[in-house]
Amino acid sequence: MNTLVEMGFENVGWTEDGKERVYVLQNSAYRLNGVGIGKAVDIIQKMGLPDKKPCRIVVLDNNIPQISLFYKPIIGDSVPGVARRDWDVSYSLGRNWKKVGKVKKKNSSLFKVDVVIYPELSLKNLVITQIYQVLFNLAPAIEVSFWKGMRLTAQLEVPIYNDGYPDMYNKIHPGFIGVSQTVRLPYNIWGTLTVGHFSSERYGVDMKISHRFIRDNRFGIEGRVGYTGAAYWDRFTCHFGTQKKMTWSVGGYFYWPQYNVETTMKLEQYLLGEKGVRIDIIRHFRYASIGFYAMKAQGAKSNGGFRFQIALPPYKYRRRGYIPRFTPSRNMGLAYNAGNEQYYYKNYRSSPGDNIMQSNSFNPYFIKSELLVY
Repeated sequence: MNTLVEMGFENVGWTEDGKERVYVLQNSAYRLNGVGIGKAVDIIQKMGLPDKKPCRIVVLDNNIPQISLFYKPIIGDSVPGVARRDWDVSYSLGRNWKKVGKVKKKNSSLFKVDVVIYPELSLKNLVITQIYQVLFNLAPAIEVSFWKGMRLTAQLEVPIYNDGYPDMYNKIHPGFIGVSQTVRLPYNIWGTLTVGHFSSERYGVDMKISHRFIRDNRFGIEGRVGYTGAAYWDRFTCHFGTQKKMTWSVGGYFYWPQYNVETTMKLEQYLLGEKGVRIDIIRHFRYASIGFYAMKAQGAKSNGGFRFQIALPPYKYRRRGYIPRFTPSRNMGLAYNAGNEQYYYKNYRSSPGDNIMQSNSFNPYFIKSELLVY
């Protein structure tokens, strides 16, 4: 445990009974979860495996359990012969999770402040005399958790370069401001409720729910509902609209482990009230996620494009106690609107870190594939 804390892992704890030993930890030292979890597995294999007894590692995110890694020794095996490939990764937490959840953990993540710098690049190709209109911002955000599953985000948009976007984007103004609460329920169900100011100049309430099937983690269902109104910033004055809009999304999920390909199909209602269907196909790599999407809504022409997300260095970083830690965002990406649709299919994000790469970072099949890469 002390070695894991020295490496930068947070919320580190353990418990043991006659049947298995359980470790719990949160990767706060490595940008890529697959890399960080692999480093923790190496240390536990070297120093912390029980003798002739199964061992489980429960991985947290903001104090909420995500996945676990389970090693069961075979009769005749010796501890030095254990390798990364011998660990099974799944959403199952085992029977002793509740016990380790009550154990006091070392190096708590609560009340520790991260100042995360989000680079934001926007491009438009609407003017015949100009190849692209360009907007580039740096958006530092304070992120802190005060209790289990809670996160406070307060962001500031700092304009760096504007060529063709409205003058209002030349002013420093707030970005994402909100409070979110995440819970994990039985049967592999996660829920996140967020209240605040979102992207696309929206404010209100957003709820996400996802479920991964217990017998086959490759399949799942997802749902989302939001109740928001228009709100834009003029420097530090926010102008609120009184009319609220209901948006929702529900669909299915399939993951192809052999190629780390994620496919989702959703029925959605957008900000203008139009209902449609959306399909995403994403290939996940260690340092990037790349894919395509297609959309069709009532009263609107078909639209689609591609999207990508790339991990940003540094890939390892440390905290110094409760001193605020300054880092760039975990990744940066773009979505290309091939149909040049400007009116329909509008939606929002509820947090600056909500993207295709981050949502896959605790996928057990992806983590398993990362364990096999040294």
